[in-house]
Amino acid sequence: MRFLFVCIENSCRSQIAEAFVRIHGGNDVEAFSGGSRPSGIVNLRAIESMKDVGYDLSTHTSKPLDSIPESDLDCVVTMGCGDECPWVPAKNRYDWDIPDPGNMPPDEFADVRDDIERRVKALLAEINQRR
Repeated sequence: MRFLFVCIENSCRSQIAEAFVRIHGGNDVEAFSGGSRPSGIVNLRAIESMKDVGYDLSTHTSKPLDSIPESDLDCVVTMGCGDECPWVPAKNRYDWDIPDPGNMPPDEFADVRDDIERRVKALLAEINQRR
């Protein structure tokens, strides 16, 4: 199964969601993330926050959507970027209205990270039920 998470800068929310699919999805998933206007860097707060859950987000890079391998996507999730997130074809589409935690204090950032993890787990369970 192939997942794509989309936001504007591809520096925080979409990177975290991609990481959680990799953590919880097992060997039969591929996870990607991209941005409509990528910043070129992964947010340092995101890297630090993911260290707290045992994931090294420093290995990720912020990238444009056109860098994602072309093939059928099972699921595309936009992270609350509204009109700035382009339409990407997929079997399943979701829009998660998640606030940008980029400048939040660490405890609020962790709340957003944990919300993303809960949503990813629920999404994986929903998609697996349909299979």
